[in-house]
Amino acid sequence: MTCCFVNSSIYYIFILHFDNTCIVCNTPFVFQLTLYLGKRDYVDHVDSVDPVEGVLKIDPADLGDRKVWIQLACAFRYGREDLDVIGLSFRKDIWIQHIQLYPDAGHKPTLTEMHDTLLKKAGEQGHPFTFNIPTNLPCSVTLQPGPDDKGKACGVDFEVKAYLAQSADDPDEKIDKKDTCRLVIRKIQFAPDNTGSGQKAELCKSFMMSDKPVFLEASLDKEIYYHGDPIPVTVKIKNETTKVVKKIKVTVDQTTDVVLYSADKYTKSVLCEEFGETVEGNATFEKTLPITPLLANNKEKRGLSLDGRLKDEDTNLASTTIIRGGMDKEMLGILVSYKIKVNLMVSGGGDVTVELPLTLMHPKPKVLNDVQTLFASV
Repeated sequence: MTCCFVNSSIYYIFILHFDNTCIVCNTPFVFQLTLYLGKRDYVDHVDSVDPVEGVLKIDPADLGDRKVWIQLACAFRYGREDLDVIGLSFRKDIWIQHIQLYPDAGHKPTLTEMHDTLLKKAGEQGHPFTFNIPTNLPCSVTLQPGPDDKGKACGVDFEVKAYLAQSADDPDEKIDKKDTCRLVIRKIQFAPDNTGSGQKAELCKSFMMSDKPVFLEASLDKEIYYHGDPIPVTVKIKNETTKVVKKIKVTVDQTTDVVLYSADKYTKSVLCEEFGETVEGNATFEKTLPITPLLANNKEKRGLSLDGRLKDEDTNLASTTIIRGGMDKEMLGILVSYKIKVNLMVSGGGDVTVELPLTLMHPKPKVLNDVQTLFASV
């Protein structure tokens, strides 16, 4: 159980377990509100998303005429938190939903096994709630901060917040920090069970002073690859010229397309490997070259897209964004894609290059409870 006891700017965090269920809780130091969640990761199954099921423990003493609200918000932060000045925030809510839990306003979720477990922990003052996340919202993505950056990183995040207020979202009402408790969660996506065949790209290129070309073909053996697994790239070369292919360079580029507030697009190399394979004139070549793009080799690259991070937990390169038909791209905030480039460096000048789209994702865990372990071990 992760508990954050909040008293002004002081936080206390504990990790416990209860009845084999990981319970996440957050509470102000005055113990008026205690927020319980059964997990921090919620899976997007393409046609549905895991509901956010939780319990809020409410001590009605000293509430006065204030109400108790619980909200789930999906937001996009496009500037550092320390730059939020003069009322200008570099944060935009993509989607937000409020529920009044006290006094009772009629929110009666269907109780699940998760609710029952959390209610046992919260006791008689526990109030269950459920949020249903729309399928058209983005998954959690964090842009890797620089070494001197402070505060919350840029990216897309989800946050559950309980607070005391007269109304749900009155901009003129100031809510004291000690009257608020919050937990950041992650919306994640796993590779589908059924995947297609791998991509293939080919090119025939002629050179000056040569009447014959160089043929290059690169292919992948499957459609989706998992983070951390080797990616075998099969390269076939038919050199009909008298030139020599001196070496083969393979790169993997990550492209981050920020579509919410502008048309910004950033491309960063996450892997670059050179193979000292030579192909003489009038010769053929075929070989499978293994590559493995890893965040561990890209820790210093500011702005690289990562899977959503919870505080200082380890993460990995962001998964490829899967876009369903009919989705509004602007709602996704950040689109992440990858491509593999295979480049032949030919003597006498001139290169031969082909590109392959690459899909990087996480495998679906055998047991749902493995989700937290999966993200910690990648």
